[in-house]
Amino acid sequence: MTWYLPFTLLELMLCLLFAVLYGGYLYRIKRLAHQFSQKANTIWIKTAVRTVYGALLMVALLGPSFGAMTKEIRTNGKDILLAVDLSQSMTATDVSPSRLEKVKLQLPSFLEQANSDRIGLVGFSSSAFMISPFTYDNSALELFIQSLKTNQAAPEAAKLEPVLKIAQEKFQAMEDSRDSERTKILVIFSDGETFGENLQPLIQQLKNARIHVFCVGVGTTAGGKMPLGRSFKKDKNGEVILTKLESELLQQVADKTDGAYFEMNQTTNELPRLVSAVNAIESEVRQTKVVEVAANKYFYPLLLAFLLIVLDVLWTLQVLRI
Repeated sequence: MTWYLPFTLLELMLCLLFAVLYGGYLYRIKRLAHQFSQKANTIWIKTAVRTVYGALLMVALLGPSFGAMTKEIRTNGKDILLAVDLSQSMTATDVSPSRLEKVKLQLPSFLEQANSDRIGLVGFSSSAFMISPFTYDNSALELFIQSLKTNQAAPEAAKLEPVLKIAQEKFQAMEDSRDSERTKILVIFSDGETFGENLQPLIQQLKNARIHVFCVGVGTTAGGKMPLGRSFKKDKNGEVILTKLESELLQQVADKTDGAYFEMNQTTNELPRLVSAVNAIESEVRQTKVVEVAANKYFYPLLLAFLLIVLDVLWTLQVLRI
């Protein structure tokens, strides 16, 4: 037999308090009985009853656990991989203070509201790389998010293929480590500015692996300039480069992987819709098993103590004859 709670100093003090107070009561009764030349032996019957139900109340408080009961344990899993575009076009100021800074400002809110177990972070431009592995620690992840800068990635234009591949590899690695029954979600934050890619075979592989891809287009179709020193980035002809949101490929990836496309700019912030869509995807049942656990049987001594208290109240004994 085990106990739900340990016998601590508090329980010891309660026992001593009962003994001192009831001992004083018995002493007073015996003195009165002596003054009237009586023995008052019937007091010991009440004493025995009260001691027993006092002990039973203490046992119920400590929670005796014995025997075994079966309990079904179900654990669910949902993992989210965040991919943030770190190409030079994310410095454009058509979204204040810049496209990348806007994402960094909004992501902590996403971490707080998203219903997930583990979240990882990827940075990408022409190549993709892990910044933070899947973690339960959102505070640590926020530090990685706030440290995101475009100089962490190659200066070339962004490509979606590398980020889709690294997501597939990381989720595949979890399947190999017996985490196959977890909901897998990839969330891409990008302006969609690429050089055109044929992603159909890779999209089909993601769909077969049940990886849901959500894409957030950051920027405006009107476009924005990319700061460079005290001026703006220019092409070979000396013309200021204007980078625009290109959502077509992002929408295509999201639609074909059972995800959704959203936008984030000066006038539109669909982050709440993104959170709702991610939370709407049910977690896979990761594991179901039945285990035997010791059952807390506090109810039985508590019931017996209650019956003895009722008996004590209803059963009247004459202790002294006056």
